[in-house]
Amino acid sequence: MPTPAALGTWLPTWRPAPPPQVCAVCGGWARGPACPECLARFAAPRPRCGRCALPLPAGQPLCGRCQLSPPPFSRAVVALDYGFPWDRLVSRWKQSGDLALTGLFALLMRPVLSAEPPVDAVLPMPASPARLRERGYDQALLLARAVDARADGGLLRRWRDTPHQTGLDRAARQANLRGAFMLAPGRRAEVQGRHLALVDDVMTTGASVTEASRVLREAGAASVSLWLLARTPE
Repeated sequence: MPTPAALGTWLPTWRPAPPPQVCAVCGGWARGPACPECLARFAAPRPRCGRCALPLPAGQPLCGRCQLSPPPFSRAVVALDYGFPWDRLVSRWKQSGDLALTGLFALLMRPVLSAEPPVDAVLPMPASPARLRERGYDQALLLARAVDARADGGLLRRWRDTPHQTGLDRAARQANLRGAFMLAPGRRAEVQGRHLALVDDVMTTGASVTEASRVLREAGAASVSLWLLARTPE
């Protein structure tokens, strides 16, 4: 049995083991929001385009579209493909208000972000006032703050509401979003010459992040990187 002196040394450093959690993917017991088996099966890293993060064969640095017409963002960092089982979890998070999933999504993003160069500011993809009223919360801001406490939700704004993008092709989405984003009044100097990260949950055609990046670059940003949870494979 430990002596009182030994207990006095040991007790201040003792911490109880964290209680088990339920894996959000399979429903089994886990030591975190997802079990290692599900992460290994459904969130394994894969080769991607160095610019837009589209899945590519190993050894191919850029997709054809980025070679022919580079986007205004310098690179996109993505944690996983938008597909089973993550699509249903993202839907629960965005449509059903299951905000506890924010921690899981941030956990999935941190390994790929850990190798990224530092940025001067982190911005969430802005939602329009109508979307915020409809949903009741800003999921991109929650995700941005979960991965970086510096996230600034007021610098880039979406002042014009647009119809839902679902069902539109790339060209229609780009036309739909033209002029939808702007900098907050009086804050242009905070962008000029700075390296920025733009955080969003899912990139499909990239029309929204392309337009937002264009606004930031035209305002004088030195570079814009995309920090994304998921990318829809073509």
